[in-house]
Amino acid sequence: MNGTECVPRSRRRRDRGQGGVEYVAMIGVVAAVVAGIVALTVPEDTAVGLQDAVCRIVNAGDGGEGCDSGEGGGGDDGGGSGGGNGTPEGPPGDPFQPAKCLLSQEQTKDTVVVQIAFIKISGSEQVKLQQWSDGTVTLERVGEGGIGATASISAGIPGLKDWGGSASLSGSYMKGSGSGGQWLFNGNKTGDPQKDLELNLEDARKFAGYLKQNDGCRYQSGYNPGAAMGACQQDAASKKPDLPPERAPDVDITKTSTEAAGSVSFGKSFTKGKGGKDKDGKPTDLGNISGEFGTGTMTEDVVVMRANTGPDAGKITFVYTFSVDAKGGELAQGKATRMQQVAVTYDAATYDQEEKDGKEHRPEKLVITTSQENGAGAGVQAGAGANVPGTPVTIDVGGGGGTIESKIHTESAELVLDNDGDSKLVEDWLRGRGDFPASDALPTPSEAAEAPGSDAGPLERLLHDKAKLSRLDYNANTDWWNASLGIGFGVAAGQVTMGFKLFGIDITHEEKNQTITGDPTYATGPKNGGARPWVEWKNCTQTQPIV
Repeated sequence: MNGTECVPRSRRRRDRGQGGVEYVAMIGVVAAVVAGIVALTVPEDTAVGLQDAVCRIVNAGDGGEGCDSGEGGGGDDGGGSGGGNGTPEGPPGDPFQPAKCLLSQEQTKDTVVVQIAFIKISGSEQVKLQQWSDGTVTLERVGEGGIGATASISAGIPGLKDWGGSASLSGSYMKGSGSGGQWLFNGNKTGDPQKDLELNLEDARKFAGYLKQNDGCRYQSGYNPGAAMGACQQDAASKKPDLPPERAPDVDITKTSTEAAGSVSFGKSFTKGKGGKDKDGKPTDLGNISGEFGTGTMTEDVVVMRANTGPDAGKITFVYTFSVDAKGGELAQGKATRMQQVAVTYDAATYDQEEKDGKEHRPEKLVITTSQENGAGAGVQAGAGANVPGTPVTIDVGGGGGTIESKIHTESAELVLDNDGDSKLVEDWLRGRGDFPASDALPTPSEAAEAPGSDAGPLERLLHDKAKLSRLDYNANTDWWNASLGIGFGVAAGQVTMGFKLFGIDITHEEKNQTITGDPTYATGPKNGGARPWVEWKNCTQTQPIV
């Protein structure tokens, strides 16, 4: 018996993927701030999950041991997508091989946050352009708005008291909703997936340009739908591709999200007067400069997608996503993200009728996706402030920008539910019924490829026996910038200052490009001993991404 076989299954799971949360663990103090805000402002049913996520972040070094819901299924074997020149081939016509994979993604997101006292109002728009290995391209656009609460606290650093050194912590909780659409470009069918991808991508980019210009037309002539606006729209329409998407939008999207965030920053304040004091012997505040050391964000999203056309026409899919994101560093930026996602598809008409009749639902498909991102790059996030003489009011400005190069490891398990037994099993797991308590950890695709242990649950065994399992690696580049302006109010009590913004505005722009790399693999059927070996994913490697 070798050393690996002697290691308990639970321990092996804890040892996986710890590199993906090193930066998150480094700023665990941020998570503690988030936990405090969550406890005060988030509904109890939501807070339980968020607080457990905080626990796993703070205790990332030991695998999150001691947290209520276990590991949350975020681990992997730390070996990337494996493969290399020694990757074996799967059997011809293997039913376990997924039909396609994501080759490349271009993503742009603009966010505006307005703060009035303790209330935050946000709005964002996100656009994704995705290339797929079967030669198709999708374009997705989702707008989202939200409202929430925020709080902060700052304190002087005793060892740096003489020069005004200070540290501050802040946190926020947001809940929002949004909507959007997805367009499918698959009109070019030459028989060569590579050529189809080139042509469909060209069409998608033209259509994206049309959408952007058409949106801008409404701002012309003071929203006057007259000749000027008509000419603008006609010019935009002339830029549509020769083969537009089958229907726009192909998929109707609605989204709700819950976000809890925290940050930690360090800075220096300045005073004026003889010996740093005014005529009454009190220091006169001039302002401060600061640099942001780290931020942490936990997000829960629920996306509902109703397909109108295409291969999934008449289907409704619920996508549940939980992610933990952290960024650290004042001049050199580091980033780590862990994401867990569950997508469940139903027949839309049947689902609506079951809702009306109060009956249990029967899903037709389950997809579990986990990802882990680590990166670093040059960048800065800093700010400066000034006090209004004779008042506790301050004016602050801030901003920054940078570029982060990162690696993304993604795993997926796709399961078609073709009988009532499997469908009921998955629905019971989703609802926490029967043998599936709500605190059960989310199984990962890597775990599903292992031989099931004696403690494996019904869902783990079902994924192992029937799911299509795959692993991918990506290189990603993220360019971002941020600008903010705020009018604040603070009350000091010794070395501690409690404050809030009377008004603030924060604008962030982010562009992210990711491209597949390494050797994509999938798990073929179970072999002797029960394990499912990883083999070359030919349906993924038949086409190269266009950059």
